[in-house]
Amino acid sequence: MDPPSCCHVVAVPYPGRGHINAMLNLSRLLLTSPSSSRILVTLVLTEEWRALLFSDSDSARHSQPQLPVGLCIATIPNVIPSERGRAADFDGFIEAVYTKMDSPVADLLDRLDPPPAAVLADTYLPWAVPLAARRRIPLCSLFPMAATFFALLAHLRRLPTPTTTTTTTIEIDDQSLEQYIPGLTSMRLSDVRHMFSYGTLERAFEAISSSRKAQCLLFTSFYEIESKVIDLLREELQYPIFAIGPCIPYMLLDRESKDNAASQNGCATANYFTWLDSQPESAILYVSLGSFLSVSTSQLDELALGLVASKIKFLWVARDDSPRIQETVGDAGLVVPWCEQLKVLNHPSVGGFLTHCGWNSTLEALFMGVPTITLPISWDQLPDSRLMVSEWKVGLSLTEKTGEDGVIPREEIATVVRRLMDLDGNEGNELRNNALRLKEASRRAIEEGGSSFNSLESFVEGLLHKHDWTKVPVSDGLMEEEHTGNGC
Repeated sequence: MDPPSCCHVVAVPYPGRGHINAMLNLSRLLLTSPSSSRILVTLVLTEEWRALLFSDSDSARHSQPQLPVGLCIATIPNVIPSERGRAADFDGFIEAVYTKMDSPVADLLDRLDPPPAAVLADTYLPWAVPLAARRRIPLCSLFPMAATFFALLAHLRRLPTPTTTTTTTIEIDDQSLEQYIPGLTSMRLSDVRHMFSYGTLERAFEAISSSRKAQCLLFTSFYEIESKVIDLLREELQYPIFAIGPCIPYMLLDRESKDNAASQNGCATANYFTWLDSQPESAILYVSLGSFLSVSTSQLDELALGLVASKIKFLWVARDDSPRIQETVGDAGLVVPWCEQLKVLNHPSVGGFLTHCGWNSTLEALFMGVPTITLPISWDQLPDSRLMVSEWKVGLSLTEKTGEDGVIPREEIATVVRRLMDLDGNEGNELRNNALRLKEASRRAIEEGGSSFNSLESFVEGLLHKHDWTKVPVSDGLMEEEHTGNGC
């Protein structure tokens, strides 16, 4: 029997900007694949997130994501705390995501037309697995972080329990985690020790455990940068794993020139492109510490003063703090509340990236071949920093310069910035060469015949032609004829 003409994929991201961006980018990839004419994607957002992403106000219009043909937005009520207060009560936010989102998503699935053929859900939404299984719909789990971090979470209980800091503990902290978790050659216990203090860690364990019951697992990474870990996970998990990254909006770069973006965004946000155009090649350090958590005010001030002391020009995205920081740094750099990060990293004047090491930012830096200075803040960012600094050798760490008061002093910041941005220095040139090598690897991965291209095609073909991995086991008490879905 021929497969039906439409394969309706329902994409359900975890309600956080980085997670939504990853799911949106994967949706774009699905809808630009050779079989895209037979795919329909519905992206599920809370009402608040839909308003945040697609506001009609002039101030927000510049950051609206472009939607490809075939992508629809569906909303569920705001059953979780507001995004604006998420950082203030993160544990409460997580609890709401894990206990209150499943019911409205289930109601939505039952109303959609055509009926869903597959659910593509963020790994951090463990309730999505039984929700899809009850409807006999394949559940495809998207992990929007490094495959290395998935392996860490899956085996974190193997690691030594944290104890009071002693000389012995410090020595253990510097040991490779490979003795506990195969494949993690560059990772150190110090990179994950902070995770044991998170009250939400058990929820993360729940998510990883639940993902083992999915029909497949997708990584936004690409095989060339995490091949050993991905191979080991494939052996262990015994279901298809698709590395389809870098899952970033690179497909938009050729569609909209920066001049068009400037004309649409207005003078307030377009000025940074004009400013970049006036700078020498590889002379600018781009600075962004993410959109969720930030460093302390004292660290922010030291960072500003350290950048000024380095004598290196910089473009800094500081969101709410941008007016205060601009006053502090004067004409030493340009501070803006928002920018088109991928296009900025693609600008010839940008020669380095001081980053919080969020996974999406990490992938964008690799894709553009920009070396980094790492200042991780929480969760997966410390392991991401280790990958950039020790395994891929494309970055320098600021964290190791932290003083006894927990603050990295301005003098150390200035020194590290100069080391990276010195175009005549051996160290900086080695980092740049390594970054360019991974840039080429990332481009090859997405080209026809590349590892990510083939992985994505295999995933799509599996959905369209109902390969064996898409079959959902019949659960106890679930009748065979119930909720059969719109099989691909």
